[in-house]
Amino acid sequence: ASVSMALYTPAMPALIAAFGTTMAMVKWSLTAYFAGFALAQLVCGPLSDAFGRRPVAFGFLALYTVSGAVAGLAGTVEILIGARLVQGVGAAVGVAVSRAVVRDLFTGQESAKVMNSIGIVLAVGPAVAPTIGGLLSEAFGWRAVFLAMTVFGAGALAAVFLALPETNRSPNRELARPGRVLATYRRLIVDRRFLAPALSIAFSVGPVYSLGTMLPFVLIDRVGLTPTAFGLGMLAQTGSFFVGGLVARRLLAVVAADRLVLPALIFSFAGASATLAIGVLWPATYISVMIPVGVFAFSMALVIPASTTAAMAPFPTIAGSASALLGFLQMGAGFLGGLAATTFADPITGLKTVFPTMLAVSVAAGVWQRRILAATRPAAE
Repeated sequence: ASVSMALYTPAMPALIAAFGTTMAMVKWSLTAYFAGFALAQLVCGPLSDAFGRRPVAFGFLALYTVSGAVAGLAGTVEILIGARLVQGVGAAVGVAVSRAVVRDLFTGQESAKVMNSIGIVLAVGPAVAPTIGGLLSEAFGWRAVFLAMTVFGAGALAAVFLALPETNRSPNRELARPGRVLATYRRLIVDRRFLAPALSIAFSVGPVYSLGTMLPFVLIDRVGLTPTAFGLGMLAQTGSFFVGGLVARRLLAVVAADRLVLPALIFSFAGASATLAIGVLWPATYISVMIPVGVFAFSMALVIPASTTAAMAPFPTIAGSASALLGFLQMGAGFLGGLAATTFADPITGLKTVFPTMLAVSVAAGVWQRRILAATRPAAE
């Protein structure tokens, strides 16, 4: 999902000219993509519990691939927006099913190690995608960006067909019935074994989406970076997460994954709280904004493996649904944070208010998660 967004954004100015439209209309193509991605997770997760990981992954990736081709051939901005909506639906399977596959195959510390490795790989894509997208758009036009997505989708389809075994050993078609789907989500959301780690992730990963709506206004409008400098400057966030992933990889070899969560959340909250000093102890600059963001991104890499594992471990037969709800809560928290930031006339005030508040909630959830872990032993469903 993040790769498809980052690959696409450099082509957005060209789309305005190509379709004779406005930036607002072009931005709708991003909104449509995220809407499709967020909501489709809630569908593809239960479907993978009901029919298996492999056929659902193949079907949704086929949607992604075909819609990428349609977007590349679009003659109007309305067709492009529709294609991006469907593309977001197809992309949702990557997050929801990949975590479920890990849950099918691994538990405990081994699961945390695999989740960490996935996080490291996922950090690379968004870092290089804007550069690739910019080069493709400049050299071959905006349609080449969607051609690249189509080729990527075809490659993912081939990988699923040739290399992904079916890891769901007990598919149950009853789990796909709408009433059963709702009952499953209701069961998860009231189970503290799921809810505590899910909230710690939602409010420690959700700020990534919130910052995506806040930082352009802070760094471009207030600090004065050019759009190009902003794009390059955001590599600090991705790089910090990547380094955090490498550190977590070392730590997981000697420390239980769950012991990393609360210290990392507190460190992340401390970093976010440093934004409160902007305009009070020092002015708004790239450094004063991005050091707190870098601390947050570094810490996030230490939280995700253990909390993701903890949220899904008790639910082996509905791992797809648990993974889907986990992803939906992350994006939901990010959306709410971004929405809250828009209520502030001053983007820096919004950043200083919303960013630390979200991390404070994650710390509270982390404390709850630790208490649950101390009071109960891991239990299978």
